Amino acid sequence: MTVVLIVEDELLELEFLKSIVSEELLADDQVFTCQSGIQAVKLAKQHRPDIIVMDIHIAEMDGLNTLQEIRKFLPRAAVVILSAYSDFFYAQTAIRLRVQEYLLKPVKPSVFRQIFQELLTTVATGQEQADEEMMDPDTESNQRDFIEKARKYIHDNFRQKLTLQDVSSYAFLNPQYFSRIFRKEVGVSYTDYVNKLRIEYACKLLETTSYPAYRISSECGFTDPSYFNRVFVQQMNMTPKAYRRKHLCDSADNGSNR
Repeated sequence: MTVVLIVEDELLELEFLKSIVSEELLADDQVFTCQSGIQAVKLAKQHRPDIIVMDIHIAEMDGLNTLQEIRKFLPRAAVVILSAYSDFFYAQTAIRLRVQEYLLKPVKPSVFRQIFQELLTTVATGQEQADEEMMDPDTESNQRDFIEKARKYIHDNFRQKLTLQDVSSYAFLNPQYFSRIFRKEVGVSYTDYVNKLRIEYACKLLETTSYPAYRISSECGFTDPSYFNRVFVQQMNMTPKAYRRKHLCDSADNGSNR
């Protein structure tokens, strides 16, 4: 899992950057945004982004001072600085703070996309190297053991709020590494795997109870009923209400044919 933080106080520019970043990320990746330096430091401490896209001229604390604070606890994060000015002092300070790219506004979408793709590759390579250092020679065997342990934990707890971080911590793996080997060993992403279990359980509840959809959503581990509805439709090609109606009709037809 890759975590990206975008810091930009111009709303249109923020949406532009977020749209490109979101197109390049996987389902398990995360994007956080904010519009001030103080918010940026707080979010960076909380979510520890792998990539930071930062405008220099932001509220409360400028981008370079913000980055200086973030570097104290995230020395290896990849950083792109955006600036409307080609000021030598800014560029010099950015180099000292180990900034990967210093881009002048307005940034062309194609240029930003290419640079962001390069940063994703750099981050993935760094994560793989760190993971290899963590593992012993029996890596493939260990991977299978870790994933089997994680799958059992998921099956026992999917009806509760269960994040990727929760499961990776249980398996004693960092979230990024766990996300990659889970997809490799199981064939689907962590999110899709958990959602499949939850929707299967939701179908059982729709068939055997009269619970309303919002309660079934909660019983299955979803925290947002509208998200539950979207996932249900995606997997079953019908709404929960339509699924229950279909089940009742099928049951009635089977009963009348006996």
